[in-house]
Amino acid sequence: MRPDMSMNRLIILLLVPCLLLLNACSEYSNVLKSADYEYKYEAAKALYADGHYRQASELFGMLLLPLKGTSYGEESLYMLGESNLKARDYESAVLYFKKYYQTYPKGSYMEMSRYNTGYSLYKQTPDIRLDQTSTMEAIREFQNFLDYCPETNLKEQAHTIIYDMQDKLVMKEYQSAKLYYDLGTYTFNCIYGGNNYEACVVTAQNALKDYPYASANLREELSILVLRAKYHLARQSVEERRVERFRDAIDEFYAFQNDFPESSYMKEAQAIFKHSERVVSRKGVIMDDEDELVVKKDGKLEENTTKSKKKKNNQEQENI
Repeated sequence: MRPDMSMNRLIILLLVPCLLLLNACSEYSNVLKSADYEYKYEAAKALYADGHYRQASELFGMLLLPLKGTSYGEESLYMLGESNLKARDYESAVLYFKKYYQTYPKGSYMEMSRYNTGYSLYKQTPDIRLDQTSTMEAIREFQNFLDYCPETNLKEQAHTIIYDMQDKLVMKEYQSAKLYYDLGTYTFNCIYGGNNYEACVVTAQNALKDYPYASANLREELSILVLRAKYHLARQSVEERRVERFRDAIDEFYAFQNDFPESSYMKEAQAIFKHSERVVSRKGVIMDDEDELVVKKDGKLEENTTKSKKKKNNQEQENI
């Protein structure tokens, strides 16, 4: 084959898709200019079926006013939401899905419009470090969906998404509680009085109360944080309040043991419990050298070196 023929074939191969694209653009331009709304409606559905969601969205949007009050107008409004959802323009999708179920409260697509409103909001939920207003809005939208459509086949999917978003809110609360715990005895942030350990307890307990369906793992993390905070709050308390607070830590241990009997934190929890009982039995006197294990602030357990040395010295004296 001559080189010039090979080059010509290559040029033709490159031109074909360009010509097809130009033809498609020309066709779409003709649809946009057309005054035949039925033609536009069918073209919009064909574009949606072919995955051209933004072009479909533009056409469906143009049909809302001229087809208002007809079944085509109702479907165009719903498909406008669907096109934006598939194009990942979630903000616009929310707008049109809401408009659909508000305009057609008993319409053919009411159920899917309510579900997709919640789903589009869910897709916009931010990182847990940011404000979670949109997450709470999405949860409310899904709860409304379940109230309006109690027999829906999408109930399980809706519950799964709600629990996922609730876990996100719980994780945000956990991070706040953990920050208070890490600050510990640091006092300069407590401008309204109180104590960081107390703030940790209140924040974590509120999260457990407000989100009863949070995942077991998150509930366990919050619960051990409450136990740790109560224990360290008792340790740094004044003598008059020490016994009361160590008793509170003991009560918290029993609650933790009851809720999470197989917890990986059980050894730490038991060490907290044993030390708290000893302090209460001594009427508030803290003698760390009598405990086998020391519970560190980060939850780690360390062998008590003072206790070990005493035990070793006693054994050596017995052997003499």
